[in-house]
Amino acid sequence: MLRQRIITALVLLAILLPALFAARAWPFALVTLLMIGAAGWEWARLNGFAGAAAVASGLLLAVACLAALAAGWASDAPRPVWWLAAAVWVLGGVAALRAGPPAWPALPKGLRLALGLALLWAGWLALAQARAIGINFILSVLCLVWMADIAAYFGGRAFGRRKLAPSISPGKSWEGVWSGMAGVLLLAFAWTAVEAGGGADSRSLFGALFDRLGQWPGALALLALAAMSVVGDLIESLVKRAAGAKDSSNLLPGHGGVLDRVDALLPVFPLALAFVTL
Repeated sequence: MLRQRIITALVLLAILLPALFAARAWPFALVTLLMIGAAGWEWARLNGFAGAAAVASGLLLAVACLAALAAGWASDAPRPVWWLAAAVWVLGGVAALRAGPPAWPALPKGLRLALGLALLWAGWLALAQARAIGINFILSVLCLVWMADIAAYFGGRAFGRRKLAPSISPGKSWEGVWSGMAGVLLLAFAWTAVEAGGGADSRSLFGALFDRLGQWPGALALLALAAMSVVGDLIESLVKRAAGAKDSSNLLPGHGGVLDRVDALLPVFPLALAFVTL
């Protein structure tokens, strides 16, 4: 299993890194468009659509992303898109987590499909625009999510006592959440200290928030982003639990599916862009 995970990770890096560091932003947008289309297929299958209907859902999502790319939205999307996506994630995410896995299948299949595809589209659009802003910016958002996850894992193992959402993800604890938030703040202050030396192609998310909002409001925004990374992870776990699935698919051997790898990123990128437009 470990060997399989390593091979898959190396293949993904061989595809993603050249696209990420390309001179222009569109190669990364196209590569991630293919991945988000696969995530749309996975989402459809988790919500009761199979065969041609699931494939059509993934293709529809990819076409919608391609249309946004052709319209120039991948580098300059309307600001209300970010705030609408953020509102759906915050309000809808809280409502879904409060209701728990049994309530999810009670929603109409079409509504669940449309909602997931719309949020996947917004997540891809935010990812593409983050790359258009600059490599330093997109890496800072990615590292925020990764730090929140890593610090939460080790903090939860060391200090975890109170379960966060036992019916959805029994391994998560409130202590892990606080550890993840602390890790994000440490990363932010370290990143901006290094960034002050110059040489970056763009302002990082951390620097942009501190510049626009001030240090303390910026720190609160970062804590909100760390919290939303947990919400994204929990929402996917809730949907998988409702569907009786362990992974979103087997597209990535050793890692599960695309959704399993991007769930925490999906709410963070639109919300990060909403914050930096304040």
